[in-house]
Amino acid sequence: MNVDIGNALASVASPGVSRESLERLDEQVADAHDRIERGMDAHEHGYEALNLPVRTDPDEIRTAVEPVADADALITVGIGGSALGAATITDALADESDTEAVYLDNVDPEWVSSHLERLDLENAAVNVVSRSGTTAETLANFLVVREAFEDADVDWTERTIVTTGESGPLRDLSDRHNLPSLKVPDGVPGRFSALSAVGMVAAEVCGHDLDALLAGAAAERETLSGSLFDCPAYAYGAVSYALDQRGAGINAMVPYAESLETSAEWFAQLWAESLGKDDLGQTPVRALGVTDQHSQLQLYRAGPRDKLVTFVSPGETDDRPIPDTDVDDLAYLGDATLGELLEAEFEATEASLAAAGRPNVRLELERVDEYELGGLLYGLEAACVLAGELYAVNTFEQPAVEWAKKATRGLLGGGEFEEAEAVAEKTELRIER
Repeated sequence: MNVDIGNALASVASPGVSRESLERLDEQVADAHDRIERGMDAHEHGYEALNLPVRTDPDEIRTAVEPVADADALITVGIGGSALGAATITDALADESDTEAVYLDNVDPEWVSSHLERLDLENAAVNVVSRSGTTAETLANFLVVREAFEDADVDWTERTIVTTGESGPLRDLSDRHNLPSLKVPDGVPGRFSALSAVGMVAAEVCGHDLDALLAGAAAERETLSGSLFDCPAYAYGAVSYALDQRGAGINAMVPYAESLETSAEWFAQLWAESLGKDDLGQTPVRALGVTDQHSQLQLYRAGPRDKLVTFVSPGETDDRPIPDTDVDDLAYLGDATLGELLEAEFEATEASLAAAGRPNVRLELERVDEYELGGLLYGLEAACVLAGELYAVNTFEQPAVEWAKKATRGLLGGGEFEEAEAVAEKTELRIER
């Protein structure tokens, strides 16, 4: 992953970061890197995520999924970090796979039912993912999926993989039925777990190259250093932080490849859940180029100056020529390809923002493949960890999320939680028809 921060400089954009400010910021980056490096070396909670490229064992994953390697569809039952990393990988590489990857990461009953009704469950497999094994949404969906398999006269124990912690209900279930299982890595929050079994089981079942994913991430790991000028990930994390401090409190992630759309969803969780503490943190927004430049660009270019736009440029892509036409006003398209049009759209949008003095950053991949994808995932995780150090927040906790989990469990009769009592205290001002 390469990073171009030129359009975030104060000489181009407002808000922007001057070169002098970058030099001063680099001193903070050096201190932050020392802290990150110590955390990695000591295998501290959270920082251990940055060791996954050298810690994850792809052979262990291959062995675990072997019983379901023939699946035509893999249903991953998880939520948040237990699903989004895997979905980012398989969605990005979907054209290279004959196996459909399905993610049940919501409990909307109609949506869940529609998936289960259309799939040939006899030729499907399930990967249920939860570190604790007690996540309400995940366990509820798994029970529904298990029932659907039973109703279809399919032995779910022959088609299920479990990815969970060392103990808990899912671990007990795995042991009781002798299910193939993998361990959620210690010290790694879910949103940072894409490069572990949590994110890579689906990639393996779908036939993707785990070694290349980890190699791309490992190459990015080697760039971590004490200067933002030598490390693309740190450059992005530091500039995002600096722009937020100057008023760009919204970060719009805009990949220019349909296959990378899910990566913006993954980034939104990573950035929001990690940095949104103590009234600090940028608000991530998801968009897709070219689609959203015809809608959201109006706001980004002419609305409040409170946004950083992050572009992901996919580099080489398979191309397709645009057929000739006898319509004079469209004749110029006949000399181009869809890839050339996409590149022109991207460069025009980037230049449009710069011309209006709106900060934007370009993240560059050579192509969308396993190696580059591993680097992108790792690079954004490292950027997030660096930003957390600069904000001086605990990047790896999520107390607000835990509050809502307790409230949900209490409302369903899963225990006495004061958080659930707060639901009854809701202030209402109803306008009814």
